[in-house]
Amino acid sequence: MVSIFSLDKPFTVYCGDCWWSDKWDPMEHGREYDFSRPFFEQYRELLEDVPQLNLWGFNNVNSDFSNYVGESKNVYLSYSVTYCEDIFYSSHIDKSRNCFDCYQVKNTERCYENVNAEKCYESHFLLNSRECVNSAFLFDCVNCQDCFMSSNLRNKQFYVRNKAYSHDDYMREMEKIWLSSYGSLESLKEEFRSLREASLHKFANAIKVLNTTGDDIVGVKNGTNVFFVQNSENVKNCWRVYDFKDSYDVTGAIESELLYEVSVGAYHNYSSRFYSHGKTTRFITYCYFCSDVANLFGCSGLKSKQYCIFNKQYSEKDYKALVERITKQMDDVPYVSQIAKSKERIVYKFGEFFPTALSPFAYNESVVQEYFPLTKEEVLAKRYSWRDPDPYPHKPTVMPENLPDDIKDVPDSIINEVIGCPDCGRAYRIIKPELEFLRHEKIALPRKCPDCRYKDRFALRNPLKLWARRCGCHGKASALGIYRNTTLHFHGEKACPNEFETSYSPERKEAVYCEACYQSEIF
Repeated sequence: MVSIFSLDKPFTVYCGDCWWSDKWDPMEHGREYDFSRPFFEQYRELLEDVPQLNLWGFNNVNSDFSNYVGESKNVYLSYSVTYCEDIFYSSHIDKSRNCFDCYQVKNTERCYENVNAEKCYESHFLLNSRECVNSAFLFDCVNCQDCFMSSNLRNKQFYVRNKAYSHDDYMREMEKIWLSSYGSLESLKEEFRSLREASLHKFANAIKVLNTTGDDIVGVKNGTNVFFVQNSENVKNCWRVYDFKDSYDVTGAIESELLYEVSVGAYHNYSSRFYSHGKTTRFITYCYFCSDVANLFGCSGLKSKQYCIFNKQYSEKDYKALVERITKQMDDVPYVSQIAKSKERIVYKFGEFFPTALSPFAYNESVVQEYFPLTKEEVLAKRYSWRDPDPYPHKPTVMPENLPDDIKDVPDSIINEVIGCPDCGRAYRIIKPELEFLRHEKIALPRKCPDCRYKDRFALRNPLKLWARRCGCHGKASALGIYRNTTLHFHGEKACPNEFETSYSPERKEAVYCEACYQSEIF
């Protein structure tokens, strides 16, 4: 099987079929609580004793090579995917079909290399766009059809490089453009980068929001410092949640409420705190990988249980009394972690999330390395763990420079080749569904491995951080003259006085406008 746990981890790991089955009982690993020792020290022992699930996912079909997947079919080398079918080399995908190499898309079909897109069909290389059809290389476009290499468009058809064409002229222009040629495609990517830099940028990718700060947010009310959040209310410090309410410090949760300090909240959770990887939970605290449960404290791997502590069953009365004693003991006998080589220490009492030392993964094995990258030396200096990658066993049979330039010249035998990646030195393959898709859409073969392609997409997104800034509109143009206004705004020829919080850092050169100035230009 494929697992997120490397062989040197101190865990017993089960495949999905066995872990979700009744072939084993996590209650057999239950134990008494020792009031002479810190809670987290004991919990780590329980965590290492209870068998772990090889890949986090449920109700999936033919998705054995992907992680954090739910209610999906045919998902390959992807993660964080829900209610999808035929998804390849992608992440953060919801309710979509037949997508390759995409990041953060929803309700989308037959798309390639899209980042932050929604309700798009047969469109490729889109960024911050929605409701687009049969288009390519669009930035910040909405409800566009048959458009190419354009930005800041609304409700347009037959546009090339932000210029309107008739149907026949558009078709003639598109005959000059080849996505099927790798050389041509690379030139178009560079042109798209220049287009984005010269385009107008709204201070936040926010739609239908009220009293909310963050980015990539839709339908949010009373949100503070939230990112990639949809249809939610009264949330703070949350990332990748939707249909969500009344919660604080949560990542990866759907259709839940009253959660606090939760990592990978998953589905249908209520009034739970300090847990990781839960599904259909109620009133759980300090738990890991538990599903369809209620009233648990300090448990791991339980399914369809309630009133348990350290995987041991109690009556409701005894459970409540023991939880009260344990929470007090966590304050009296806290877990202490030393920071780096200094004398500074972190004291973990009741009310703190799991200590970093309890993480099953090294710093560079988790997504924290993507958002807050550190070198190995920096990681070890902070006393976090680091894991050097295993030696890569596969040797290329062909290098990318020897691949055919045009997809029409690629033979069927390419699926048998092992292609070297020029960026990381590893190797990758082209699978049959991928080849069929690229041929149908007339897109050149990728010259990098899926991991390096992911890094390129990830670099297109703004950081999960906000800066206080003033609107970049200075009357007739943006502050640095990158963007020239098309109309006079409410502040006339003076600089706009509006201020906001944005994920565009102050040193960036893009023209970043407030809502009022942006609306004046786009609509």
